[in-house]
Amino acid sequence: MTDLHSAEEFRVFPKTWGAEYVALGEVRFRLWAPGQKAVSLRLDGEDTEMSASRDGWFEILATGVSAGSEYNFVLADGTVVPDPASRAQKDDVNGPSLVIDPTNYDWQDTEWTGRPWEETVVYELHFGTFTPEGTFHAAIDKLPYLADLGITMIEVMPLSQFGGKHGWGYDGVLLYAPHSAYGPPEDFKAFVDAAHRHGISVVLDIVLNHFGPEGNYLPLLAPDFFHKDRMTPWGAGIAYDVDAARRYIAEAPLYWLEEYHLDGLRFDAVDQIEDPSDKYVLIEIAERIRAEITDRPIHLTTEDCRNVTFLHPRDEDGSAPLFTGEWNDDFHNAVHVFATGETHAYYGDFAESPETLVARCLAEGFAYQGEVSPQSGKKRGVDSTSQPPVTFVDFIQNHDQTGNRAQGERLISLAGDTRTKILLANLLLSPHIPLIFMGEEYGETNPFLFFTDFHGDLAKAVREGRAREFEGHAGHGEKVPDPNAKKTFERSKLDWEKLGSPKGREWFEFTRELLKLRQEIIVPLLATAKGGTGKVIETGTGYLAVSWDYPKGRLAIALNIGDAARPLPEMPGRPIYAFPKKDHPERLSELSHNSIIVSFEKA
Repeated sequence: MTDLHSAEEFRVFPKTWGAEYVALGEVRFRLWAPGQKAVSLRLDGEDTEMSASRDGWFEILATGVSAGSEYNFVLADGTVVPDPASRAQKDDVNGPSLVIDPTNYDWQDTEWTGRPWEETVVYELHFGTFTPEGTFHAAIDKLPYLADLGITMIEVMPLSQFGGKHGWGYDGVLLYAPHSAYGPPEDFKAFVDAAHRHGISVVLDIVLNHFGPEGNYLPLLAPDFFHKDRMTPWGAGIAYDVDAARRYIAEAPLYWLEEYHLDGLRFDAVDQIEDPSDKYVLIEIAERIRAEITDRPIHLTTEDCRNVTFLHPRDEDGSAPLFTGEWNDDFHNAVHVFATGETHAYYGDFAESPETLVARCLAEGFAYQGEVSPQSGKKRGVDSTSQPPVTFVDFIQNHDQTGNRAQGERLISLAGDTRTKILLANLLLSPHIPLIFMGEEYGETNPFLFFTDFHGDLAKAVREGRAREFEGHAGHGEKVPDPNAKKTFERSKLDWEKLGSPKGREWFEFTRELLKLRQEIIVPLLATAKGGTGKVIETGTGYLAVSWDYPKGRLAIALNIGDAARPLPEMPGRPIYAFPKKDHPERLSELSHNSIIVSFEKA
């Protein structure tokens, strides 16, 4: 570095909250704490009172600050708290924050220009359980494996610092700080950098709807950060219409994209983001990202149980001015009932004719498009037929639905190998965007349980709450594993030795073959694919057939997991895939029990 650094050289988009370098050795510390009369900065063990403004902001400019310096905020009563906008923690969520220089990593991905959305095959992973070490650094060694498999995008579960060493990440409290147990910020940058060199995009699951129960000091600093009358299922609702709170929330997505060269974000449970402002905060976030990052494709997806489409409009050329796609829970839920027959809890909405609902999802997007939910008795969803197929991110399992079981079973343990392979083939060869949950590609059978690392009264509350939660879920009556037991966490780690077994290699080759076929035949259809082109050919008990008509060709899938063979319906073109393997699939006249046929006709 030289003495000529400016604020723009340290951070392209300076943030309102937190510790920001403004020149070499000069850091501006800024905190919104209207609930406090005085705040001091404790920097490398020395306390200095911060300047206060009438609107609740406290600020100080410190000189001679080295990257990695430790700091806290000290309240008038002596309480010591971390920076809510900490860019990194020395250790846990309650300890000192660290000053971060965003220029201290030498990026090697200068030629990376991203990947178009239609090429996307998502691989969802949790850093703590993806490798035995559970770190950013260890995960780098798996990138050649994922590239060889055919993965084009890694989606990492939330990283914002949360209480304890291990957890799913959805209880984050320091929104800007990568969880320290996984490694320092530069290690996450190295992971993203290496992924780009392997041709893989990286997106982050980000939680903007609530804060976790441990280490959240915002109610003490700024009571008005939270809505006085609204609660989410996980805690107090955020007051997105309060300027300082809105800045904290709205600037975080841009920070992660800029600081870590990420290729996109997945926004968790956006149905819990209620904002009375003239411009909905999520729309503001998406518009700003689109305006400020133009050197590579940025892919923004949402999780939203409402089945809405207003966040996912398309321009005439098919581009997405706001959000790119949405996690399609309807597809998963219908597939799960179709495969297992389970109808407990939220699966009750899919209990009647699940094959019809799976087929509708494949052809049109959502299963519920304004119909009344049997569970709630209320209408849910809107017409989704106008949405292009790439709007929908489909999956047959993910972290949620495994962890929402008492024993965390994966689909393979519930439906068996053959049926799971048929459903995976359907997932990977449909025109929707597919998501694979880590380990699914080699037939992992280890569970993915709900785990935390809380202690004392909080641990007791989580343990008891988890047990109550299963009163309406599969596994009711079973002993729910203690979320805080280390064994629960350890059991959820991937067993990479399975990959070296004959069964593991067979599964891996099965998945890789499907992904190769997807890139060769399915992906070229998708850039120009529009909505309204899917058609349900036929459904029956355990059976369905769907087709899609696109400018570059016609595609059809027929599958049967029923007890008896079915006549094969008329399908366009020629078979391009059959499971089980057939010597002459073009001569097939029936769809046997536990089989799938995919056909294609080039335009």
